[in-house]
Amino acid sequence: MKCSSRICVLFLVLMFTSTGSLAKWFEKKQGIMGTNIHVELWSDSDALGEAATEAVMNEMRRIDELMSPYKASSELSQLNESAAKGPVTVSKELYELISLAVELSKETQGAFDITFASVGFLYDYRENKKPDQVNISKLLPAINYRHIQFIEVSHSISFANENVKIDLGGIAKGHAVDNSIAILKKMGIKHALVTAGGDTRLLGSRLDKPWMVGIRDPRNKDKQAVVLPLVDIALSTSGDYERYFEENGLRYHHILSPKTGTSAYEVQSVSIIGPSSTLNDALSTAVFVLGVQKGMDLLNMTPGYDGIIVDNSRKLHYSNALIE
Repeated sequence: MKCSSRICVLFLVLMFTSTGSLAKWFEKKQGIMGTNIHVELWSDSDALGEAATEAVMNEMRRIDELMSPYKASSELSQLNESAAKGPVTVSKELYELISLAVELSKETQGAFDITFASVGFLYDYRENKKPDQVNISKLLPAINYRHIQFIEVSHSISFANENVKIDLGGIAKGHAVDNSIAILKKMGIKHALVTAGGDTRLLGSRLDKPWMVGIRDPRNKDKQAVVLPLVDIALSTSGDYERYFEENGLRYHHILSPKTGTSAYEVQSVSIIGPSSTLNDALSTAVFVLGVQKGMDLLNMTPGYDGIIVDNSRKLHYSNALIE
């Protein structure tokens, strides 16, 4: 193409102005699933950037409507209401996530167990309420993942104990984050961060540098215990500061030991780094319940997943791959 130098310069300016210079970061935050949802992504189109951030929020709302134990209309609530009376047919998505949760219970020797809610529903952290030992002892036998029975051909689930309740709080947010990243990929997004509470997954890098993701100090929300440079990976943190109240010097928090029906106290937070937010979410809960030694043993035997534990003396512990 022939052109004068002035016209060629003008053409180049217009070309770059109409493409690369329009690319920018899009960000949105909302309260969904009882937690803070945050999405940040890079797009060279305003329409795509806005549509992609809203697509994440829509997915979070969909998962909340499906799996919230606090909404009577959710599939999970209906399952809790009726499964002790007989098999309840549920969606393929819910069936598969509950099936995965039970498999993870087996692999963690019951440290991760969604039937913790059989006792857990008696706690109200906003109202500073906890069950007495009499009620805990009465309902404790219902905490056992083996009570969940499956009929694969019809995607039906039943409970073998009349007091069983399940709560997917230790895996549903990770599932929602993974789904959201998959949606962004299909939309053509290559650089993004999606966070739901303590669960974060990163798509690609932050352009020409890694994402800097902090693990908060369990006793100071304005301070980071560790900051990690991460690319195309997921990080999930379970901490005793997420939902809790204090009484007579004790902290009653939402991460319950399935063996006792009471809060686990050996650690203050557990952070898991791995490719799947869903598995990270469940592993962080399991390691929290297991404690430092057994938790690290589990992590060091789980390929592709690493962890950082802050124990109840505020000492940091790293899985083998992070210190080699």
